[in-house]
Amino acid sequence: MDTVVIKNSKMDKKTIIFIVLGSFIIVIFAYFIFSSSNTVSNAPASYSTQDELRPRVKVESVLYDFGSMKVSDKKSYDFPVKNVGKKPLQLSNITTSCDCTFAKVIYDGKESPEFNMHSKSNYMAVIEPDKKAIIRVTYKPYVMPVYGFVEREAHMKTNDPEMQDLAFKVTANVK
Repeated sequence: MDTVVIKNSKMDKKTIIFIVLGSFIIVIFAYFIFSSSNTVSNAPASYSTQDELRPRVKVESVLYDFGSMKVSDKKSYDFPVKNVGKKPLQLSNITTSCDCTFAKVIYDGKESPEFNMHSKSNYMAVIEPDKKAIIRVTYKPYVMPVYGFVEREAHMKTNDPEMQDLAFKVTANVK
């Protein structure tokens, strides 16, 4: 009776590890190639001030004072933004003036991700004509403790040719 002996050699283990790692690298490489080539341009529509059929931003206020607050507090304020134009209003490149300040868009019952100073995103809110969105600005002093009077801002780009840059400011006296 013949006996078959199978050896578990180190070469076999090295080969398996090489194949697994090589496959992993190929998958990652393919992901980056396909994800970069299949991205949809998120560029805002462009209009001139002479276009009658264009989006138009209407805001009630761009400033809100939280008053006195503790460094451990967190306060938010909702700024209404209405599109009084004839074409969809696009809000993009949302950022804030500090890591302790956050902004998000609330439209049609949906909330965007929360953005702050270092946010990088392709997010774009599209507000239809005669519709209103909310820009929620939240200040969390405990993230970067500062005491006394503070001013923080949320910024975004719009495709309204008369108001291409939109900023909302909140102030507080942090104790």
